[in-house]
Amino acid sequence: MNKKQSRTLKVMLLLTAPVIFFNCVSTPNEKTPPHKQGTSAASLPEKKQEKPNKNQPPEVVFVEGLQKSLQSGSIDDAIAYFDQMPSNLNGNDDMKILKASLLISANRTEEASEIANEILNSSSSKIEALELCAQIAIVSGNKEAQNTAINKLLAIDPNNATANVIQGNQQALKKKYKLARNNYAKAIKGDPNNTDAVFGYAKMSYYTNNISTSEKYFKRLLEIDPHNSIAYQYLGKLAAEKENYLAASDYIEKAIEIDPNNYNYFIDLGQYMRFRGKYTEAEKAWTRAIEIDPTYFLAYTYRAGLRDEQDRFAEALADYNKIVETNPKYYFAYEEIGILEFHEENWAKCRAAFEKANAIKPSSAYQLMIVITYLQEKKSIDAKAYSETCMKTMSRDSLDYKIMRLFHDQGPINAENAFARDLANESSSTKRGKMTFYFAMYYWLKNSKKIAAEYFGKIVSMQSPMFFEYRLAEWALNENPKER
Repeated sequence: MNKKQSRTLKVMLLLTAPVIFFNCVSTPNEKTPPHKQGTSAASLPEKKQEKPNKNQPPEVVFVEGLQKSLQSGSIDDAIAYFDQMPSNLNGNDDMKILKASLLISANRTEEASEIANEILNSSSSKIEALELCAQIAIVSGNKEAQNTAINKLLAIDPNNATANVIQGNQQALKKKYKLARNNYAKAIKGDPNNTDAVFGYAKMSYYTNNISTSEKYFKRLLEIDPHNSIAYQYLGKLAAEKENYLAASDYIEKAIEIDPNNYNYFIDLGQYMRFRGKYTEAEKAWTRAIEIDPTYFLAYTYRAGLRDEQDRFAEALADYNKIVETNPKYYFAYEEIGILEFHEENWAKCRAAFEKANAIKPSSAYQLMIVITYLQEKKSIDAKAYSETCMKTMSRDSLDYKIMRLFHDQGPINAENAFARDLANESSSTKRGKMTFYFAMYYWLKNSKKIAAEYFGKIVSMQSPMFFEYRLAEWALNENPKER
């Protein structure tokens, strides 16, 4: 094989390599839920099928065939394709490295190790072999072997891209973003076109609030790899940081064009559309995310919130129930279910939801809501028994204890007057607002609707909906105008 053919082969290998190494050394994503990150080979635009050129050397024809096997998305097929390799490539280190890389991707680390050791012992491609050893150690979970390979690489070249990218990834996992950024900077110095290094540097710049630098390097990443969908995603995030949601939408739509089945991209698109006031488009985006993965809770959360704001309570409830089905520990969804079931006067379902929320994150507010549902059902014995249990863990000087005691004892009037004085003296507006709601409900359940309405009115006049009881007070006033 002459020098020109060798150069051609290496160029083709470089075009193939990113597909192999991307999943091995890509940076972890700490800011976004770790869900379906990355652009697979299968998501890249299909190339037009070309007829093989009979005048091309066998080694070039082989590599072209290998590229087609990779683009089909089957690593095993690509590995098997090496059985067709021309004999004059048997001793070629580039081909050995490529096969070993494929074996790593297929988790066939023992076979990859044999090739790496063969290269280390019999050729001058020491750096490439050590890089393979580092990748094998990562996949195998052998930290000692990984550190040994990295240290040897850095001793040869302090700016070795592979070693610095691996160290950068480790620092990023520890949330040491500045140290990670320094590693990626060294990697870029060693290899300016290393996509993992450029991506890592751009991402760590974003995390360390170097917004202009982050934008510059994500755009640089697209110059190297125009089909890098994650670069478009982060450019969308950067545009959103500047509240330029139109640009953010454009960027994420480009990411979706490249990778149309990426859950997170549709989450982002929905958010940007919502900020633009395009609520129908936002809902469609989150619905598409649910279609991609109906077992993940996040899209249900966004869609439920939107539907709830639009007073589409039945649809919102369905989504909130899907949230707790897919993420049973998400207490906030139980709270929302409790609120909407309260609105619908489904007292048993309301109580069940607040019981679940209280089990995850105990709160006197949830406990008071549970007592109220018992009283709404005329189950005063159950209400008294439950409130007795709750009061055992409350401070007797707290408003929580005093209002719970009122529900338990149903008075007397001197206790009501004392609570009203304590309520007026409460310095925290949020606490005062929450306790005012329960005092209003106390009177409502005693059929003193006008007194209750006065307290509901005090809550609404605060114009500070920082607690869920505010919404219940609004409903009480707006849906029961005759009681005002």
